[in-house]
Amino acid sequence: MQTGSTLVTFELLSFPASTLTQKVCFIFSKPIHLSINQEDSGVELTEPDSSIYKCNGKFKQYLMKIILTGATGMVGEGVLRECLIHPSVEAVLIINRKPSGFTDPKLTEIIHKDFFDLSAVESRFIGYDACLFCLGVSSVGIKEHEYTRLTYDLTMNFARTVSRLNPQMVFCYISGAGTDSTEKGRIMWARVKGKTENDLMKLPFRDVYAFRPGVLIPSEGAVNVLPAYKFVKWLVPAIKPLFPAFVGSLNELGKAMINVSLSEYPQRVLNVRDIRKLSE
Repeated sequence: MQTGSTLVTFELLSFPASTLTQKVCFIFSKPIHLSINQEDSGVELTEPDSSIYKCNGKFKQYLMKIILTGATGMVGEGVLRECLIHPSVEAVLIINRKPSGFTDPKLTEIIHKDFFDLSAVESRFIGYDACLFCLGVSSVGIKEHEYTRLTYDLTMNFARTVSRLNPQMVFCYISGAGTDSTEKGRIMWARVKGKTENDLMKLPFRDVYAFRPGVLIPSEGAVNVLPAYKFVKWLVPAIKPLFPAFVGSLNELGKAMINVSLSEYPQRVLNVRDIRKLSE
C-alpha cells in the first residue's frame, strides 16, 4: 500500500467483486478514488467514484439504502432532499400517510394510513441499512396520553418492526433540544421524548442516534415550511452568529444523519454542535 498519494493498491482477500457494494472501510489521510480490476481482485484507487465516501476521516465504499419517515413535514422534507443528492445513498424508501409530491429515480414511496399496524407493508422494509425517523407532532394543545401515543407508541412500533427485519440497521431519531433523559422533569413533551430516546437505545439495532436540533433553517426551495417560520425567518441570520449552539440548518441535519449512518460517532445523543460537526 502506497500512502501520501492518490494511488493505493491492495488485495481484497475475502471479498469477491460481487460483494464490493457491501461495507468496506478504508482509513487514509486524503481523498482517494476507486477502480476495480476484477481479474486479479486488486483495487486501484485512481478514478473518481461516487461510492467512495469520507466521514470523520473514514472512507467507505458503500452504497446505502434508507427508510425515511415524515417526508411531508419540514424536517423530513429537508432530510429527504439531502438523501436524494448524496452520492452514497443508493435508494430511499419513504412511508407517508399522504403523497409527498417528490419523484426521483432513487425514490420509492409507500402510502400507508396506520403506523400502528404495519403488517400490510412491512415486507417492503427488508434489506435497508438505515432508518431516518423524522415523523413527529407538536405537543401544543395535546393531552399527555395522546402525545405519548403519537410520539412514543408510534415510534416504538415502527422501530421494533424495522429492527426485527434489519438488525444491522442504524436508526436515527429526530428528538429535540431540551429533551429530558431522566423522564422525570416537569415538561411533558421533554419527558415523553426522553423515554422514547431511552427505549430506542435498547432495541437490537447496530446503532441508535437521537438528534436534538434547536432552531432549524429550512432547505432552499422547501415546500413544507412551518407557518410560524415565515414570520421569524428574517431574524435567523442575526440569531445564528449569536447562538451557534442553538441554530442549525436542515441541510446540516440531513447530511449528519446520512454521515453517522455510514460511519459512527462516540455520542448517541447529538446536539447542534455534534450535528454541525457530522455534516462537514
